[in-house]
Amino acid sequence: MPIIEKKDKFSLMLGNITTNLEDSAKFLTDFTIQNADDLKTLSTTMKHYESKGDTLIHDIIVELHNAFITPIDREDILQLAMRLDDVLDGLDHTASLMELYSIIRPTVYIKDFVMELYGSCQEISASIQLLSKKKLLDIRPHAIRIKDYESKCDDILRASVKELFEKEKNPITIIQYKEIYENLELISDYCQDVANILETIIMKNA
Repeated sequence: MPIIEKKDKFSLMLGNITTNLEDSAKFLTDFTIQNADDLKTLSTTMKHYESKGDTLIHDIIVELHNAFITPIDREDILQLAMRLDDVLDGLDHTASLMELYSIIRPTVYIKDFVMELYGSCQEISASIQLLSKKKLLDIRPHAIRIKDYESKCDDILRASVKELFEKEKNPITIIQYKEIYENLELISDYCQDVANILETIIMKNA
């Protein structure tokens, strides 16, 4: 009879955090906006994911405080959880900005950003699964792909802002879209922070 390895509580909790993150990114990617009501639905649903994420982060912090022994350095677990929360907060903020500025027709750049971020969140989720199985060296290719997604988001930011200043004449619209584009690129930076922490964990424990 095969032996089923029991995951430690922190692996399970990090898994719950990343599942919620990946689900939120998929929702943001798949959701179709046609009117103001859709924007409200988008914002409300993303806030639900963000609130659930806050609860999961609180729970893992409490467990870290009470735990005598952790599978990896508690500081690394905490930093990983906090950076994952930054990614989710950024996605939620994107939805809030779109509702605030009534972005009923997202530009191709917004769609491209969101697709790249969803890909990055998928890589993060795969990495956390490998971390729970203690397959640390197998995480590295996923960390590299997360950084590749960040690089693509840098390119999208440059192209989007360039076109914005070339074609848009309304200064208020420029400010609004530039804020959204920069927020989306910032989320990719947070994803890269997750990758960097994962590589630190590999270095310490592999």
